[in-house]
Amino acid sequence: MPIAMRLGLQIPNFTYPDVADVDLFEAVAAQAVAAEASGWDAVFVMDHFFQLPMIGSPDEPMLEAYTTLAALAARTERVLLGTMVGGVTYRNPAMLAKTVTTLDVISKGRAIWAIGAAWFELEHDAYGYEFGTFTDRFQKLEEAVQIVKSMFTEHATTFDGQWYQTRDAYNVPRPIRPGGPPVLIGGSGPKKTLRMVAQYADACNINGSPDEIRNHLRILDEHCERLGRNPRDITRTKLGMVCIDDSVEAAEARIAARVGASSLDDLPAELADLVRNMFLYGAADRVAEETSELLAAGLDGLVLSVPIDGAATEGIHRTAEALLPLFD
Repeated sequence: MPIAMRLGLQIPNFTYPDVADVDLFEAVAAQAVAAEASGWDAVFVMDHFFQLPMIGSPDEPMLEAYTTLAALAARTERVLLGTMVGGVTYRNPAMLAKTVTTLDVISKGRAIWAIGAAWFELEHDAYGYEFGTFTDRFQKLEEAVQIVKSMFTEHATTFDGQWYQTRDAYNVPRPIRPGGPPVLIGGSGPKKTLRMVAQYADACNINGSPDEIRNHLRILDEHCERLGRNPRDITRTKLGMVCIDDSVEAAEARIAARVGASSLDDLPAELADLVRNMFLYGAADRVAEETSELLAAGLDGLVLSVPIDGAATEGIHRTAEALLPLFD
């Protein structure tokens, strides 16, 4: 079944000025509480061990995802909780089914299982996880999805795959939500990822411009038709960043400062274009207009990070105020 999610907050950054490690979780929890209070539908954290390029350096703080989500479950009451998105290579899938189920029990049925094929080779090498080929990771993803979905619903799961095996794997207690937490698969690959979305998932998370999104969703619909799946049973979301200020110029200046430049024009052209494509930014009406274009392309919702002032929670409230009326 589709997920009722208009706006999801992704928290990608755990480096906050003047916040000591002992207070780090409180800064994260404040963002989740602010999102819930202002009407966001979900809160996500990244599933990484190192900070990502363009956000920070590898040795900056990065909290483990599911430990953080379980703690956030105790601080919130309504928002859905998940990773955006999990890396299939980091955990044995049977253990992952148990982990996500535990989050669902702690949160009283608010877990989302969001998963992807993983991509950050540096942290695989550092932590000793096999990265493998593109094909390897997608084979692992498909086997993991089959195992986890079975463990959400079946009394015992036995699976004999190329990469993973289970024998009478029990998952007790069961997830609170009937059928288990909804499954979200991240990525836009037309042959592998979108086919797996059509076959297994309740939601997808894709990237791109409105025209690119229309193309991705057209391909998804074609996979659904071939597999006999109702395409409207899949919630369609896009991952991005948002910065709302008094003007485009003011927002650009704040974004540039975040990446260590005096202006976006001082960045290499390719990097500047990447930043501009990742962000919805400017005055509230401009951000709302661009969001409307994305929704018109076929999206049901957005998963957004607020990297400029999210830790202060002001941007979280401002984004909800600007964008939630678009879904009424």
